[in-house]
Amino acid sequence: MSKWVKGALGLAIVAIVVAGWNLVSVTLPVARALDQDSRNTAVHVVAYHRALLLPGTLVVDVWGAAPTATPLDVLRVLLQAAATLDERSYDTVVLAYRGRPRFTLPGFYFQQLGHDYGQGENATALIRTLPQNVRTLDGNAAFETWTGGMLGVLDRQMDDVLTFSRRWWMEPHTS
Repeated sequence: MSKWVKGALGLAIVAIVVAGWNLVSVTLPVARALDQDSRNTAVHVVAYHRALLLPGTLVVDVWGAAPTATPLDVLRVLLQAAATLDERSYDTVVLAYRGRPRFTLPGFYFQQLGHDYGQGENATALIRTLPQNVRTLDGNAAFETWTGGMLGVLDRQMDDVLTFSRRWWMEPHTS
Protein backbone atom coordinates (compact mmCIF):
# COMPACT_ATOMS: atom_id res chain seq x y z
CA MET A 1 0.00 0.00 0.00
CA SER A 2 1.43 3.38 -0.97
CA LYS A 3 2.02 6.27 1.45
CA TRP A 4 -0.72 8.25 -0.28
CA VAL A 5 -3.29 5.49 0.22
CA LYS A 6 -2.23 5.00 3.86
CA GLY A 7 -2.47 8.74 4.45
CA ALA A 8 -5.90 8.95 2.82
CA LEU A 9 -7.10 5.96 4.82
CA GLY A 10 -5.78 7.52 8.02
CA LEU A 11 -7.56 10.80 7.28
CA ALA A 12 -10.78 8.94 6.49
CA ILE A 13 -10.60 7.12 9.83
CA VAL A 14 -9.97 10.38 11.70
CA ALA A 15 -12.91 12.02 9.88
CA ILE A 16 -15.21 9.12 10.80
CA VAL A 17 -14.12 9.25 14.45
CA VAL A 18 -14.62 13.04 14.64
CA ALA A 19 -18.03 12.86 12.97
CA GLY A 20 -19.03 9.99 15.24
CA TRP A 21 -17.94 11.91 18.32
CA ASN A 22 -20.08 14.89 17.27
CA LEU A 23 -23.00 12.65 16.47
CA VAL A 24 -22.90 10.84 19.81
CA SER A 25 -21.99 13.75 22.08
CA VAL A 26 -24.13 16.57 20.69
CA THR A 27 -26.13 15.98 17.51
CA LEU A 28 -28.10 12.89 18.56
CA PRO A 29 -28.90 13.99 22.13
CA VAL A 30 -30.29 17.29 20.85
CA ALA A 31 -32.16 15.64 17.96
CA ARG A 32 -33.75 13.09 20.30
CA ALA A 33 -34.85 15.80 22.73
CA LEU A 34 -36.33 17.93 19.97
CA ASP A 35 -38.17 14.93 18.52
CA GLN A 36 -40.00 14.53 21.85
CA ASP A 37 -42.03 17.69 21.17
CA SER A 38 -44.40 17.46 18.21
CA ARG A 39 -44.45 21.26 17.92
CA ASN A 40 -40.88 21.09 16.64
CA THR A 41 -41.76 19.48 13.31
CA ALA A 42 -41.81 22.90 11.59
CA VAL A 43 -38.14 23.51 12.42
CA HIS A 44 -35.02 21.59 11.48
CA VAL A 45 -32.08 22.41 13.76
CA VAL A 46 -28.78 20.56 14.07
CA ALA A 47 -26.26 20.99 16.88
CA TYR A 48 -22.57 20.21 16.48
CA HIS A 49 -19.12 21.37 17.56
CA ARG A 50 -17.63 24.14 15.43
CA ALA A 51 -15.52 22.66 12.63
CA LEU A 52 -16.56 19.33 14.20
CA LEU A 53 -13.37 19.57 16.26
CA LEU A 54 -13.74 22.41 18.75
CA PRO A 55 -15.52 21.17 21.88
CA GLY A 56 -15.54 24.66 23.41
CA THR A 57 -17.75 26.02 20.63
CA LEU A 58 -21.22 24.66 20.02
CA VAL A 59 -23.11 25.51 16.84
CA VAL A 60 -26.91 25.56 16.84
CA ASP A 61 -27.69 25.59 13.14
CA VAL A 62 -31.15 26.22 11.68
CA TRP A 63 -31.14 24.14 8.51
CA GLY A 64 -34.72 24.85 7.63
CA ALA A 65 -38.08 26.08 8.81
CA ALA A 66 -41.51 25.52 7.35
CA PRO A 67 -43.32 28.60 6.06
CA THR A 68 -45.62 28.21 9.06
CA ALA A 69 -42.73 28.31 11.57
CA THR A 70 -42.81 31.25 13.95
CA PRO A 71 -40.04 32.88 15.98
CA LEU A 72 -41.50 31.10 19.00
CA ASP A 73 -41.00 27.72 17.31
CA VAL A 74 -37.31 28.33 16.62
CA LEU A 75 -36.64 29.92 20.00
CA ARG A 76 -38.40 27.04 21.80
CA VAL A 77 -36.09 24.65 19.94
CA LEU A 78 -33.10 26.73 21.07
CA LEU A 79 -34.31 26.55 24.68
CA GLN A 80 -34.84 22.80 24.42
CA ALA A 81 -31.38 22.29 22.94
CA ALA A 82 -29.91 24.37 25.77
CA ALA A 83 -31.81 22.29 28.34
CA THR A 84 -30.51 19.09 26.76
CA LEU A 85 -26.92 20.30 26.99
CA ASP A 86 -27.12 22.23 30.28
CA GLU A 87 -24.65 19.89 32.00
CA ARG A 88 -21.98 20.83 29.45
CA SER A 89 -20.08 24.06 29.36
CA TYR A 90 -19.08 25.89 26.22
CA ASP A 91 -17.05 29.02 25.71
CA THR A 92 -19.27 30.18 22.89
CA VAL A 93 -22.46 29.08 21.18
CA VAL A 94 -22.75 30.04 17.52
CA LEU A 95 -26.23 30.58 16.12
CA ALA A 96 -26.06 29.68 12.44
CA TYR A 97 -28.36 29.40 9.46
CA ARG A 98 -27.49 26.61 7.01
CA GLY A 99 -23.89 26.52 8.17
CA ARG A 100 -23.38 30.30 8.11
CA PRO A 101 -22.76 31.86 11.53
CA ARG A 102 -25.10 34.75 12.29
CA PHE A 103 -24.75 35.45 16.03
CA THR A 104 -23.12 34.09 19.18
CA LEU A 105 -24.14 33.57 22.77
CA PRO A 106 -21.74 33.39 25.70
CA GLY A 107 -21.42 29.76 26.74
CA PHE A 108 -22.26 30.45 30.38
CA TYR A 109 -25.49 32.18 29.31
CA PHE A 110 -26.49 29.24 27.08
CA GLN A 111 -25.90 26.87 30.00
CA GLN A 112 -27.96 29.09 32.33
CA LEU A 113 -30.71 29.35 29.73
CA GLY A 114 -30.88 25.57 29.50
CA HIS A 115 -30.86 25.16 33.25
CA ASP A 116 -33.62 27.73 33.75
CA TYR A 117 -35.79 26.28 30.97
CA GLY A 118 -35.24 22.75 32.29
CA GLN A 119 -36.30 23.87 35.77
CA GLY A 120 -39.60 25.19 34.43
CA GLU A 121 -38.76 28.89 34.19
CA ASN A 122 -41.24 30.94 32.23
CA ALA A 123 -40.25 30.47 28.56
CA THR A 124 -41.73 33.85 27.65
CA ALA A 125 -39.42 35.65 30.09
CA LEU A 126 -36.42 33.67 28.83
CA ILE A 127 -37.27 34.47 25.21
CA ARG A 128 -37.92 38.17 25.70
CA THR A 129 -34.58 38.66 27.49
CA LEU A 130 -32.61 36.48 25.08
CA PRO A 131 -31.69 39.23 22.55
CA GLN A 132 -29.90 41.33 25.17
CA ASN A 133 -27.48 38.41 25.57
CA VAL A 134 -26.93 37.86 21.84
CA ARG A 135 -23.60 38.96 20.41
CA THR A 136 -22.55 39.83 16.88
CA LEU A 137 -19.85 37.70 15.32
CA ASP A 138 -17.22 40.23 16.41
CA GLY A 139 -18.38 39.94 20.05
CA ASN A 140 -20.34 43.16 20.42
CA ALA A 141 -23.83 43.30 21.88
CA ALA A 142 -26.33 42.73 19.07
CA PHE A 143 -29.23 44.30 21.00
CA GLU A 144 -29.70 46.73 23.84
CA THR A 145 -30.63 46.00 27.43
CA TRP A 146 -33.76 48.03 27.97
CA THR A 147 -34.69 49.89 31.14
CA GLY A 148 -37.64 52.03 32.09
CA GLY A 149 -41.35 51.40 32.41
CA MET A 150 -42.53 47.81 32.18
CA LEU A 151 -44.75 48.20 29.12
CA GLY A 152 -42.14 50.13 27.16
CA VAL A 153 -39.43 47.62 28.05
CA LEU A 154 -41.63 44.65 27.11
CA ASP A 155 -42.52 46.28 23.79
CA ARG A 156 -38.87 46.93 22.92
CA GLN A 157 -37.78 43.45 24.02
CA MET A 158 -40.41 41.80 21.83
CA ASP A 159 -39.34 43.99 18.90
CA ASP A 160 -35.80 42.74 19.49
CA VAL A 161 -37.01 39.12 19.54
CA LEU A 162 -38.59 39.61 16.12
CA THR A 163 -35.54 41.44 14.72
CA PHE A 164 -33.24 38.75 16.11
CA SER A 165 -35.36 36.00 14.54
CA ARG A 166 -35.42 37.76 11.17
CA ARG A 167 -31.66 38.21 11.17
CA TRP A 168 -30.91 34.69 12.40
CA TRP A 169 -33.13 32.50 10.27
CA MET A 170 -36.10 34.25 8.68
CA GLU A 171 -34.12 36.29 6.14
CA PRO A 172 -31.54 33.84 4.81
CA HIS A 173 -29.88 36.44 2.59
CA THR A 174 -28.73 38.65 5.47
CA SER A 175 -25.32 38.10 6.97
